[in-house]
Amino acid sequence: MISATEFDPAGPGVPRIIGVVSPYDMALDRELWRWMPSEVTLAFARTPFHPLVVDATMASAIGDDEEVRATARCLSAVAPEAALYACTSGSFVNGLEGARKISMAIRDEVDAPAVTTSEALLEALELLGIGKLSIATPYVPELTERLVDFLAEDGRAVTGCAGLGLDKLIWHVPYGKTADLVRSADSDDAEAVFVACTNLPTFDVIAPLERELGKPVLTANQVTAWAGLRRLGLPLPGDARLAEASRSVTA
Repeated sequence: MISATEFDPAGPGVPRIIGVVSPYDMALDRELWRWMPSEVTLAFARTPFHPLVVDATMASAIGDDEEVRATARCLSAVAPEAALYACTSGSFVNGLEGARKISMAIRDEVDAPAVTTSEALLEALELLGIGKLSIATPYVPELTERLVDFLAEDGRAVTGCAGLGLDKLIWHVPYGKTADLVRSADSDDAEAVFVACTNLPTFDVIAPLERELGKPVLTANQVTAWAGLRRLGLPLPGDARLAEASRSVTA
């Protein structure tokens, strides 16, 4: 028999829950978890599977209003305080209006503040005062061009760009290849570099690349995690530029 002195009878307390609507091929749940403080729990729900490669057709499919709503509805059972749509391409492929439509649909279903990855990027750029940036993507050219258009619609100038041209298995890309991609995308007049795709591992390369390039390096999972924590009134952990800025705002 376990003695009552071996555990706290009050338990761990009620977790603060962030609901996450992710695409069916999301393979990096663990990366988002790495930014979460101990009191925060992530609850994931995935959109229905479509046998598609990663291109504009897939990006539109995973942002389908009916499917997003049905997926978000699953999260309502755990009453999240905030909700995320953790996909970059699915939220920028149809421009600002498309991104807002997704977050509004999720908000309606879970009755909590919601934000997409692409909207989170714009919020991070606003916080850091970034008007010109370079982008590094794993995408095929058409998707990368849609991201450029999305940023232009918000008044942001893309001054450098590089892509890997991948349409599958993006989570297999090693850190070294991603770091080289970021270096090739960067330009002298870029105030920051954004690394797209929530399925591209980036957690451990952000701070080293910021020191090397001397500017903020924002990534899809990083801005998504920050936007969720922001809606809970919590800062982003770590020593990256966005984390430092988030602490100053929530202090």
